[in-house]
Amino acid sequence: MSFDPVSLLQGQYGQLIFHGLSLTIELAFCAWLLAMVLAMFLAIIRLTDRPLLRRLVIAYVAYHRNVPTLVQLMVWYFGIPALVPEQTQIWMARYNSEFLLAMIALGMCQAAYFSEDIRAGLRALGPGQSEAARSLGLTYLGSMRHVILPQALRHAAPALVSNSILLFKNTSLAMAIGLAEITYAIREVESDSFRTFECYLIATALYLSCSLLLMAGSSWISRRYRIIGAGRI
Repeated sequence: MSFDPVSLLQGQYGQLIFHGLSLTIELAFCAWLLAMVLAMFLAIIRLTDRPLLRRLVIAYVAYHRNVPTLVQLMVWYFGIPALVPEQTQIWMARYNSEFLLAMIALGMCQAAYFSEDIRAGLRALGPGQSEAARSLGLTYLGSMRHVILPQALRHAAPALVSNSILLFKNTSLAMAIGLAEITYAIREVESDSFRTFECYLIATALYLSCSLLLMAGSSWISRRYRIIGAGRI
């Protein structure tokens, strides 16, 4: 059999692979949105003077950073549905529970990493920023939204980019719960065609291409919105 990986991107195999690619991108995007929103709340809570809330955030971050992501996926897929009412389980099964639970698991896990990146960005700002915002009459949340967080996100951009790429690569773990993303699709094609090297070469090329595009896009955004006087990212 001749070496021809391009032929696997045509016909039924190609449809399966590109469907897996689109599902991977959709999963990564939805999980990223969930992670970023949750991470901002966690970072803000971490800076408040409420000891109980701060301890809860510290425990949340410690759990998600020290338990393997695959284990967290398994907990969400096999454990959480057993705790909800039967009608909810039926609804989840009807509307692609694999995608929903994978998105939640990956998003909540990555939120722990994003929150630490954002917190580092917040700590890079001088106290004068917050004091100036409050002197203008802004509330704590108002100053965070309009003054502090935009600058903190710029400082945290390199770490956020790195963890965003990690999130994209971690979508491959959803294969373990039956979600037909890239790795799952490639495995199905490989088991049917017996062209192992070519299949995983395609998977490597797809993951590498998407990661490089993410890096290029984030590099442009970093240069476009970098803080004046700060080093180039």
